[in-house]
Parts: sequence; structure tokens; C-alpha cells
Amino acid sequence: MTDGRDLEADIDGLDDVSERRNRVVENVRAHAGQIARELAVLEGGDYGQETFDTDGGTWTLKYEAGDIEYLRYKPKSGSETYVISTKQPPEPEALEAAMADYDSFVAAYNDHVASFDGVLADVPSEFPPVVTAEELVAERDRIVAKIRAVADAMAVECYRFDGEYGTYSATVSGTRWELKWDGERAAYLRVGGEGGTYLVSQYGPPAAPDVRRYAEGVVGFVEAFNEYVTDLEADLATVSFADV
Repeated sequence: MTDGRDLEADIDGLDDVSERRNRVVENVRAHAGQIARELAVLEGGDYGQETFDTDGGTWTLKYEAGDIEYLRYKPKSGSETYVISTKQPPEPEALEAAMADYDSFVAAYNDHVASFDGVLADVPSEFPPVVTAEELVAERDRIVAKIRAVADAMAVECYRFDGEYGTYSATVSGTRWELKWDGERAAYLRVGGEGGTYLVSQYGPPAAPDVRRYAEGVVGFVEAFNEYVTDLEADLATVSFADV
């Protein structure tokens, strides 16, 4: 029959095993955590995973935000063990089996890093000078500013005879042009209908090739607008109180 003192000794013994297990896990966490940070730097990302094969099995290290998330060991025979995880620590026996192969895991990692030696040896670090687009952009902006001024002038007229906001559209050389005004300012000037090119908008300016393609069409659009206004004025001129 076991007395109380023997029972107490057994409990102390289990506590010792648990304490040693936790100490090993923390040491591995610190050491493998360094590997995780090196992998994050090497791979150029904050998260990922890498697998390393050894004679004893396969190790998988997953990292996130540059820190280790888990370290899993799957022996060639037997169940896998999470040496490091966000959940409960491993069983002492499983940890002992994994640690017998840990040095091989580190060696496999070192071989992995060494495999990159010289990979950038022939990569050029000198490049041709970049031609500035400053003059092109300045000319583009100058032309777009003139288109904006014309669109705003049209918006003023639309505001006068057609209300606070609206759209005016016309077909020029088979392409639909549309002006939207908001008050006395053009909200946009679009070519090509829905999904077309915005020569004037509240966002950035159009690309230089688009300006070149459509700038001449502005003339035709303005001419169509002027004809529209002239016809509208003529229609209004025919109205008199005598007709009412």
C-alpha cells in the first residue's frame, strides 16, 4: 500500500518532467524563432512557411509577422508533433523524439540558406539612365488646361439655359462625346461613352497618347455644341406672347 509521502513524491516527479519540457520548448522557440526571422528576411515577406527534410523525417516551420507560428515535426514513422504551436505544448515523449532530430533540422536550414550563395553574382547593379518625361507632362498639362477651360465655358452656358447640373452629348466622327456640368464648372468631358476616356475629370489627367488622339476632336465637339445653342436660341426667338 502506498502512503501519502509516496504519492507526494510521484506528483513532484511529474512536475519536474513538465518543467523540463517547458524549458526545452522555450529554448526551441527562441532558437527556431531566429530561423523564422531569417526566413522572413530571405523570402522578403512577413509570413510564410518552409519545409525541411532530414533522414529522420520532415520539419515544417511557419512564421507570421516575422515570428514563429509553429514548428511541426513528422517522423518517417509515427505521428507528427507540434514542437512549437499556439496551443498546448507537446507530450514529453514526442518532444524527446523530435529533439533527437532537431540538429538535423538546423543543418537542413543551413543548407537551404547556403543554396542561395552566388545566386545574385551575375545580376547587374548598374542600369541605363531614365529619360525624364517632364517636358511631355508639361505639354500634356498645358493642352488639358485648355480643354478644361473650353469645357468650363460650355458648362457655364449649359448652366444658364439648362439648370444646375446635367449632361450634353454629341457624336463627333462616329464617337460619342459627353460633357457633364455641375454648376458653372465641367464635372467631366468623356469620349467614347461609358468606360471611355476622360479628357477632363475630378481625378488625374488623361494619358498623353489619349490627349493626342482626342485633342482635335474637341474642336468638332465645340462646333456641335455651338450649333446646338444656335438652334436653341432660334427656337426661343420664335416664341412670343402673341402665340400664347
